[in-house]
Amino acid sequence: MSYQPSLKVKYREEVVSKLMEKFQYSSIMQVPQLSKICLSQGVGQATSDKKLVDVAAGELTLIAGQHAVKTRAKKSISNFKLREGMPIGARVTLRRDRMFDFLGRLINVALPRVRDFRGISDKSFDGRGNYTLGVTEQIIFPEIDLDKIPRITGLDITFVTTAKTDEEALELLKLLGLPFKNQNNNNQ
Repeated sequence: MSYQPSLKVKYREEVVSKLMEKFQYSSIMQVPQLSKICLSQGVGQATSDKKLVDVAAGELTLIAGQHAVKTRAKKSISNFKLREGMPIGARVTLRRDRMFDFLGRLINVALPRVRDFRGISDKSFDGRGNYTLGVTEQIIFPEIDLDKIPRITGLDITFVTTAKTDEEALELLKLLGLPFKNQNNNNQ
């Protein structure tokens, strides 16, 4: 038998039935699902030091377990000494099994390492069922070696779902195990 991430199994066996019951879907195909997780990191000082983008791409590659690509500036902005085509950040998109593996590590390992963690905000939905989580320190991920990083930076993690509304997406992410602030954390 091939490897199946535990969250993928949980989604198929528990989450789908709970969502169908709560939102009264007529077909299993209407149930929202997580389609991808995007990690991105902008490097503001990249205009003066080109090596910072390489460091950011290396860190994202370690965190995601998949090669990160450098993002480039779309247009020139003279006030920031930014030219079109200059590398200014890094990003990686996770799908399928790697996405569920990353989500499991985020929920069980990384988020509990956040200082004074009380849960994540449920206010960062975009109106179309997608959720973005801002992480202020990349050192919450155990893959990052504290001795080898030049500086502490943050990154954005975007959860892209097939949900039509934010309410459906919030329920999906709660059932998958993301610890939101306003839910009672006794059942976690």
